[in-house]
Amino acid sequence: MRNKFLPSFVQRKGRITKSQEDNLNSLHKYLVTSHAQILLEKSNFKRVILEIGFGNGENLINLAKENPKNLYIGSEVYMAGIGQVLGAINDNELANIRLVTGDIRLLIEEIKESIFDEVLIICPDPWPKLKHHKRRMINSEFLDSIYKVLNSDGHLFMSTDWENYAESIDESISQNLDFKVLSSSPYENIMLTKFQQRAVEEGRKIYPFSLKKS
Repeated sequence: MRNKFLPSFVQRKGRITKSQEDNLNSLHKYLVTSHAQILLEKSNFKRVILEIGFGNGENLINLAKENPKNLYIGSEVYMAGIGQVLGAINDNELANIRLVTGDIRLLIEEIKESIFDEVLIICPDPWPKLKHHKRRMINSEFLDSIYKVLNSDGHLFMSTDWENYAESIDESISQNLDFKVLSSSPYENIMLTKFQQRAVEEGRKIYPFSLKKS
């Protein structure tokens, strides 16, 4: 089936190490591909948190280690990052992580009920060139789709290290009056990921956005 969405990620194979590639052999044990699978998995946990675009997985792994009663569903399109996370899952014997590969928007569209307690999107691809802005994941339509799958009082946390993307996110939030804007979030103080650290070193500010389903 053809993807109805413009790609919000660069479609490249990317570099992958031998260990990451070997780790992919265990992907089938953690992979979720449908709404029904998430419902089945969530029955064993207190809360369900979705992280979209987990990169190398530093945040996903840390949260799962600190909160074993929560189910963390991590979405990523690049096999190197997925292989990295699978290695950490196995090394730390984590039973509370499931993975989604491919475009998460397709799965979100399939879900017809409120299912997530939190959704995290930490520094997604900024598509900095003006001609590529239409490929940015976070827009008013995307916020609408997230709102529908969040539980009552659910929390959406987003961040970007590109000022004009932050301005675009602000504008999208202003078009969605169903969300309540929060003044702060515990996720503002989490350990910086590799990509966030690079942004800070290059002199870019990280802009956080914390929303609550009202």
